[in-house]
Amino acid sequence: MPRSTPSKSSFVGLAAVFAAFFFAAGAPTPLLSLRQQEWGFSASALTIAFSIYAIGLLVALPIGGTLSDHLGRRPVMLIALSGELLSMIVFIMAPNITWVIIARAAQGLATGLATSAFNAAITEHAPANRKKIAGGLAAASVAGGLGLGALVTGAAVQFTPDANTLIFAILAVIMAAAIAYVSFTAETVAAKPGALRSLVPRLSLPASIRREFGAGLPVHIAGWMFPALFLGLSPALLRLQFGLDGGLVAGFTAFLGPFTAAAAGFYFTRHPARHSTLAGVSLILAGIVVVLIGISAPWLPAIWIGAVLGGVGFGGSFGGQLRLIAPLVEPRQRAGVFAGIYTAAYLAFSIPVVIAGLLVPAWGLVPTLQAYGGTLLVFAALGVVIQAVRLRQQPAAEHNPLPVRVGA
Repeated sequence: MPRSTPSKSSFVGLAAVFAAFFFAAGAPTPLLSLRQQEWGFSASALTIAFSIYAIGLLVALPIGGTLSDHLGRRPVMLIALSGELLSMIVFIMAPNITWVIIARAAQGLATGLATSAFNAAITEHAPANRKKIAGGLAAASVAGGLGLGALVTGAAVQFTPDANTLIFAILAVIMAAAIAYVSFTAETVAAKPGALRSLVPRLSLPASIRREFGAGLPVHIAGWMFPALFLGLSPALLRLQFGLDGGLVAGFTAFLGPFTAAAAGFYFTRHPARHSTLAGVSLILAGIVVVLIGISAPWLPAIWIGAVLGGVGFGGSFGGQLRLIAPLVEPRQRAGVFAGIYTAAYLAFSIPVVIAGLLVPAWGLVPTLQAYGGTLLVFAALGVVIQAVRLRQQPAAEHNPLPVRVGA
């Protein structure tokens, strides 16, 4: 039987399950490059396979946010896990790129449903003195999962005969175990009428957070464009610019930014949220400058150094933004607000890299990456300016922060 009250450690278990969704999302980065060599599909098909995940996620995000407010967190988490399990099975059995695209779409829908429900549940399961850690843990689950998924899968591509079956079979087992685990966690919100109406996509941006959300928008755009560069475009960069097509180097390159983001997310929880956001977006700015130097030189170590700088910045800025907004949100608004934040994030994660993929045939890879990096640089610089101004406007609140409390 499910518990009626959360255990003290259940928020950590839920964060681990949430990270598994993003491990699965990062896994196809080296696998799609391998499949392109094996099956010979076009660059546009590769772009579709990358982007369809984000499209599915964006469709499901606003639905999952409001649906979990009506049905409860646990039912929506279980629906999402079931969809993710199904997509893992399709990945294993896929005979061609069409079925991979179908699996990616299902994966995106499942992750979109999961995102708001898991974010809200992680916060609600955390004890009162752990709310601040819970916010950082949720952000770290996203970044850490993406990075580890790319690295482990890249190693599997390099050293095993059938990386696709191995990785997705393991993930299928993890998702099945996660279904069992979540089934026995406590429900943190009471079900209420209107579940069918909640299927109409809605994002919640209450008046209390609009100013903060708007101020953080350039930070979100720069932050999420950064890992998309490595997860979506680095395999082509390594192959065409550096002559490297090994799975391990592709996985390692995609891993650096998200993994350092996850580690940095925990470090930055010790510091005021505004300082974390400003320091983070400043590091993103520095990171993309170094990456652009590495692309143009070309010099691979510079790309790796830039990935680490930008990754640390992503972890600090995204976690800082979540901590700035969390105290301003009522419990009944929580899932919808998370849906709004992640919708903005995944628009920045998907649309620019898809446009870049479409421009590569006409512009060439390096000019396209330079334009992408230049756009990211502009948003990061804007984020630095806005956050510096906000810090000057609220010095007392930032230098003497209250503990993060979500809800009453």
